[in-house]
Amino acid sequence: MGADCLSISVAKPAVADIGDYVRADGTIVLPDGLRLTSFLDQNRAAYGDGPSYRFIDYAKHPDGRVNELSWNALWSQVRAIGARLQQVTKPGDRVAIVAPQGVEYVAAFFGAVHAGNIAVPLFAPTLSGHAERLTAVLADARPTVVLTTTAAAESVRGFMRTHPVAGRPRLIAVDAIPATLASMFTDATTSSDDVAYLQYTSGSTRTPAGVEITHRAVCTNVVQMTLGAGVDRGIRSVSWLPLYHDMGLLMIMFPALGGGYLTLLDPMAFLRRPYRWIKQLSAEAAGGRTFSPAPNFAYELTAERGLPPQGDTVDLSNVVSLLNGSEPVTMSAIEKFTKAFAPYGLPATAIKPSYGMAEATLGVATTAPDAEARGVFLDRVQVAAGRAVVVAPETPGAVAYVSCGRPFPNVWAVIASSDGAEVPDGTVGEIWLQGNNIGRGYFGREDETQRTFGNKLQSRLEYASHAEGTPDNGYWLATGDLGVYLDGELYLTGRIKDLVIIDGRNHYPHDIETTVSQASTAIRAGYVAAFSVPAGTLDSPGGNAGEQLVVVAERAAGVGRADPGPIAAEVRAAVSREHRIRVADVRLVAAGTIPRTTSGKLARNACRAEYLAGRFDR
Repeated sequence: MGADCLSISVAKPAVADIGDYVRADGTIVLPDGLRLTSFLDQNRAAYGDGPSYRFIDYAKHPDGRVNELSWNALWSQVRAIGARLQQVTKPGDRVAIVAPQGVEYVAAFFGAVHAGNIAVPLFAPTLSGHAERLTAVLADARPTVVLTTTAAAESVRGFMRTHPVAGRPRLIAVDAIPATLASMFTDATTSSDDVAYLQYTSGSTRTPAGVEITHRAVCTNVVQMTLGAGVDRGIRSVSWLPLYHDMGLLMIMFPALGGGYLTLLDPMAFLRRPYRWIKQLSAEAAGGRTFSPAPNFAYELTAERGLPPQGDTVDLSNVVSLLNGSEPVTMSAIEKFTKAFAPYGLPATAIKPSYGMAEATLGVATTAPDAEARGVFLDRVQVAAGRAVVVAPETPGAVAYVSCGRPFPNVWAVIASSDGAEVPDGTVGEIWLQGNNIGRGYFGREDETQRTFGNKLQSRLEYASHAEGTPDNGYWLATGDLGVYLDGELYLTGRIKDLVIIDGRNHYPHDIETTVSQASTAIRAGYVAAFSVPAGTLDSPGGNAGEQLVVVAERAAGVGRADPGPIAAEVRAAVSREHRIRVADVRLVAAGTIPRTTSGKLARNACRAEYLAGRFDR
């Protein structure tokens, strides 16, 4: 079968609809017995040999080779994998999925969950540069079993030999499990409030922690996103996001709970040729409404390098929802992508700036289905002081921010002061969350769980409170994200832990990084890290107390031999002009040098640690 097949008919499901769990007033109430895998057998009965998950393999096939699981085949594999796990584990044991992207990964994940285990979605050790993270997560999760594939088994076995895992977990290749084992599966007695999987955080600001996601939390979040993002039951979807990342993983939940099917690509296949994503969006959209998620950088990259080749026919008119999240969203990326693909039918309302996090399963807020992305310009100095003052774009010190829309149904998001009081719209503070989609806590980290998930609002606004409808004594998740409400919509302004504080003033590193990216064409846009270090660290003028600003920037293509002096001078001048602060040190490094998390986010803390360790010394 070729990757260009355009249309797959999907029968009308004769199964229960997750919409049945939404009351007339919009309240989502899930029955106690509902689990993540509750609909798999019903979908099998409704769809049979129709597709459930498809993976397009470009690694050995430049034009793409389709590996597809029907609902019948998926159900058989899930039960066979589950039966094998029941032979060697007990309910609640952790089962790690250490495998490459593909349909085998999907079957392994659902097999572990269906068996009554706690799945731990990870990545194959072939993912370059992240061996340390994989080692740390396996040590934290302490799995009883590691699931992989036959093709990846040798590399996984070698990794576990050189990086021993406590308890010496058993290694099982899921594609080597005989289908006959499915008949030996026994239904697990799992409740809705048991943990279904551990979602490890990306580690952009700290050591990765495993968020305990219950069956109720993930099922609730799928319903919330279905209602809030205009995602129909049975909608077609495409994703190249890694399955170990919260946004990529939740994509496999939509077919499992709502029917339809998902077409998967490998992240590297997208990065090497972004047009592959567009090609598959067009292919699915030919048969109906289609949606897909991606981080902000992907929209800019695709607009630049993913346009259809001469002679290819592309129609994106049925691409109704492109979630944009996981990193700071920019209007420039949205406008560039929309302009590039408008000639191919892309609706102006397609891109949906969104906000989410692993601790909330995924989705927290998004732009309304019928609305275009919108942004505002705020005064930089006022935002740093905790106030959102809208200014004209040409105003000196104006900074662009993008609306993430409104919270999903039954997600409550308030802006809290440092002492836990709700603050009015227009005031910048920490975003606190409540809802049945919130994770149970961090695996094995009671103190951190209490600090993050166990907060209580000390006071609420008397009028226009965003906490209305929540119990007075309920617990809130303190996200560590800074945000503000304007006209009822949520805007993110930064991370508390990332704030650069110099001379008593707050500065947002992403804001500084944007200035640096625009300061010189010799700098690779989007590959800049700004952070502060103690003044005594640097042998430079500027005082002996407090913090000083450091910028690490990757060189753009073709400027490796350029004299760094003039480039650094341009950076210093731009930051001084825009932010009124002095850059104590500028380091220009080769492309690919700045560390990033497994989900592609800029790892500022890791970059700061490498800088202090002297790894960027000339």
